Amino acid sequence: MLTFGSARSKVAIVATIAAQVLSGCRDYPEPKLSNDLERQGQAIFRDDTFGDEQFWTDTAGLHLVVNDELQPLEALSLGLKVDLDRLNLLQFILHNPLSTSGTRELLRQNAVVGVKATFDGEGRVARIGITCAFCHSTVDNALLPGIGHRMDGWPNRTLDVGKIMAKLRPFTPRQKAALRDWPAGTYDPRFNFDGNSTPLVLPPAYGLAAVKNETYTAEGPISYWNNYVAVTQMHGHGNFSDARLGVNIVQQPDMVTSKLPALRAYQHVLQAPRRPLPFYQRSAAGRGKIVFDANCASCHVSGNLTDNNNGVLHAPSETGMDSTYAARTTQKKYRTTPLRGLWQHPPYFHDGSAETLGDVVNHYARVRSLPLSQKEKSDLVKYLKTL
Repeated sequence: MLTFGSARSKVAIVATIAAQVLSGCRDYPEPKLSNDLERQGQAIFRDDTFGDEQFWTDTAGLHLVVNDELQPLEALSLGLKVDLDRLNLLQFILHNPLSTSGTRELLRQNAVVGVKATFDGEGRVARIGITCAFCHSTVDNALLPGIGHRMDGWPNRTLDVGKIMAKLRPFTPRQKAALRDWPAGTYDPRFNFDGNSTPLVLPPAYGLAAVKNETYTAEGPISYWNNYVAVTQMHGHGNFSDARLGVNIVQQPDMVTSKLPALRAYQHVLQAPRRPLPFYQRSAAGRGKIVFDANCASCHVSGNLTDNNNGVLHAPSETGMDSTYAARTTQKKYRTTPLRGLWQHPPYFHDGSAETLGDVVNHYARVRSLPLSQKEKSDLVKYLKTL
């Protein structure tokens, strides 16, 4: 008679079998890569820290938090994700998944999305850094919440970046208090420059192939933003200069600039996910498109769904947006957001002030004095869910 030994062994075997079964189940398949540049870009997006270990280890002390404080359940509660396709679940279980050694094992397996670590001879994290995927990838929760197949380009809207940063040593008590107030799924890319705090909703990094300017305030094209984030926010080892911001960072060796074309090529491959509506809602979505074309398409122009490709920006007062963040940027205005996979990433607007698409429609109906009936609003929401 075959026996499996201890209860712990039985759990490990069942968990391993479950992971193997689930490894082939994907609602959203891996992006199709057609050339070496796109494959290089995928590797950069997922695994390249641009040398930012120097900051996250030597300055911030993130490795100390991971070694001594961060247990796997807390990491998941902070919104960190685990890539099921890199996870050896049996080995993870054998390293005590309820202790910090479990977190270190996940990192040793390179299974924590967007986090890279190297280890000393005693098995403790010696160096640690982050990648683009830290904020701009999530998982499909195929095994458990926070553990599943990777979905690049999907914003991690449960990631508590502020609470994670508040654990680190470079920040003052006042700064840590501000960081702890950031909602999950938000980040302020000016905080380390001016100390003000107006966190932005993490945007999707998919559907960018037809979009000229990636940022909410259209300060530059996709590679501009990749460069800005890699050097000034991730603290990678590279060069970034923008006289409008008074920023001129030159570091040797430059570990960023040569990788920007490949990174952009991979982001252009990432398609916005479409959500087919049930058959009984399709006619309503069709009516909603008529409402959209009559009331929204002058700014969300056909094709890329943003007039920013034509060089248009909007003052906050035009659309009823809070101006606080725009005032901290070079343009002082907002671009029209291209509508990409809207069903997938609430809340909406740059500051997350609209919890649902219904809130978005009601906001614009009020600000733009659109004479929409409740039925028209409902139909419009159903149409937006198909974009």
